[in-house]
Amino acid sequence: MRGAARRSAVVAAPGRPARGRRSFGREPGEIAPGVFWLSASGSNVYFVWSGLSWVLIDTSWPNRGQLIKQTAERLFGAGTRPAAILLTHVHGDHAGSALELARGWGLPVYVHPGELPLAGGKYLPEYGDPIGRWLIEPLMRLMPRRAARMAAKASITEAAQAFNPEAGVPGLPDWECIPTPGHSLGHVCFFRPSDRVLITGDAVLTINFNSLWDLLRWKQRVSGPPWISTWNWPTAKQSVAVLARLDPQVLAPGHGTPMANATAAAELRALAESLNGRPGQR
Repeated sequence: MRGAARRSAVVAAPGRPARGRRSFGREPGEIAPGVFWLSASGSNVYFVWSGLSWVLIDTSWPNRGQLIKQTAERLFGAGTRPAAILLTHVHGDHAGSALELARGWGLPVYVHPGELPLAGGKYLPEYGDPIGRWLIEPLMRLMPRRAARMAAKASITEAAQAFNPEAGVPGLPDWECIPTPGHSLGHVCFFRPSDRVLITGDAVLTINFNSLWDLLRWKQRVSGPPWISTWNWPTAKQSVAVLARLDPQVLAPGHGTPMANATAAAELRALAESLNGRPGQR
């Protein structure tokens, strides 16, 4: 790796969550060869080395760009620049710092074509989720000017560029793009077949946002996407089944601690069965 990257030794242990502090932006950890994880304010960012370069997957909330750049330089050397910026989906906790980083590095932000309508930052009812229908739409009607300012601030249209999932993953020739619609229309995951590493965005998490009790205890368990911010719940459940069939050995979610080996695959299969085999949410 460039500059003899300093690896902060958080390696996924067999059958357990990857070791290391729930750092929220303090220390990156290597969860699989060349795959580094940073928890930035509870939203996970991944730095993935491939060949002679690296790629950034997801960008956390707004104003995390400096933290992400500093982490990249600790890993790969001063002045480092990724080959690509990829987003699993265009929600504010994953795309929040995308434009800041794209401008700083002079790069596009690659998204699935289904996410492009959301790149403008505006709330679109046809892509709405429960929290949007219950909270955002009423607020937009009450405060239209403020809503317009917020949309302009959240927009990544300037940098967003669609990529063809079937043509490979930009900057990661040894990875595959797995379309996983449901949480959002164009949600995708990224899978490395050689060692079965799966970066899941919000299609699958290891913290259960659908249970207040689990959330208060920060209980680690393989869970589906947050129902309250999911566009199409039946489709999201089907996407969980798609991911379970990949039999991942490392599960790298958008929220929660990465998990490794037999536990990850077994829990994901059990989740897919519970979501698709009988009524109810997990």
